[in-house]
Amino acid sequence: MPSNRTRREFLATGAGLAAASMLPTLVFAQAGATFRIGSLCPISGGGSSYGSGMQKAIEIAIADVNAAGGAGGRKLELFSEDSQTKPDAAVLAAKKLIEVNKVQAVIGTWASGVTLAVMPLTDAANLIEMNCSGAPAISTEDKKDLVWRFQATNDRFGAAFAVIAEKRGYKRPATMAFNNASGIGNTEGFKKAWEKKGGQIVASVVYEPSRPSYRSELQQILAAKPDVIVTGSYLPDTTIILREWYQSGQDVKWIIPGWAANPDLVKALGNEVCEGIISVDSVSNENAPSYKSLDAQYLKATGKSLSSNVYAAMTYDMVICIALAMEAAGANATVAQVNAKIRDVANPPGDKVSSFAEGKKLIAEKKKVNFEGASSRLDFDQYGDVTPDFGVYVIEKGQLVRRDVVSI
Repeated sequence: MPSNRTRREFLATGAGLAAASMLPTLVFAQAGATFRIGSLCPISGGGSSYGSGMQKAIEIAIADVNAAGGAGGRKLELFSEDSQTKPDAAVLAAKKLIEVNKVQAVIGTWASGVTLAVMPLTDAANLIEMNCSGAPAISTEDKKDLVWRFQATNDRFGAAFAVIAEKRGYKRPATMAFNNASGIGNTEGFKKAWEKKGGQIVASVVYEPSRPSYRSELQQILAAKPDVIVTGSYLPDTTIILREWYQSGQDVKWIIPGWAANPDLVKALGNEVCEGIISVDSVSNENAPSYKSLDAQYLKATGKSLSSNVYAAMTYDMVICIALAMEAAGANATVAQVNAKIRDVANPPGDKVSSFAEGKKLIAEKKKVNFEGASSRLDFDQYGDVTPDFGVYVIEKGQLVRRDVVSI
């Protein structure tokens, strides 16, 4: 879409332009000068359970910033495309955002394969890229420090899996990984952490996407008699694997990433099949004022609690980080100047703030701010990565019940 403004709003803006020029609080750098943000959320495909909520959170954040008078003398303008959770589709959508819509940042990429496919385009155009992806390669391939990760890395997910497996007394883990950077990253992270603890992996398999059956791969794993299977998987393939496992009748436990073991999995398979599955996902910054404020807005907009979509908190924070960096960089700042201020407004030291309006006020007073996000503390390291905690959920009678929180 070209803009999130209606035709009526556009005409009203044009009619009132002369009057607005007399009001300092409404003046921006130039008439129509905006900072253009491209949203590339997974509205369809494997990430569709989360994509529409991620998009809604972006819209809420942009409304918050513009209601506070904009950032760095400019309003934010949103252009949205669907990544389809597919790298090839995401590349085409990103090209449109960059070449046609002339965006200055691309945010909301979800699957690691999508982010890795889009990064060369944003890198070549010297644009900010913000994602919810875990592949370690995202850090090493970010040569210009333009990429910001709001999700835990797959290495850290794997380390969390190892802590959980150890706590629960498992001795003979096996792994099954979807053949992409995220899936393999999860299980390799687990393997590294588990072997560091002195343990061994009894069997491992990497499987291909879009298969109607994974029976042969599953039989290979089950033949090793594991007591737990750790996966790097997505919802569609996890659904097939668990259905075929249940039909096998073999007793084994499962540790699965939260984007695959979620309420949609229960809907697809039923309570009996999913009973006892351990689901692991990053946990939002639930005690932060920013989380509580967004939760109320998200509930009003979607009818759902923010706790149902950890990635929505991440995409909200992406917009607020950009806006605070714009404010800190000053009027008419370039993308490079805005990008250079992201750590300054999100990392300590500084006065903790929980909203754009609060941060904007302090920046105007020449104070350094430290935005505490809804998704995490947002203390970006040298790679542009953050370190959220992990929630450990067990599926019990069809419900995901949090049983532990793990910090890595």
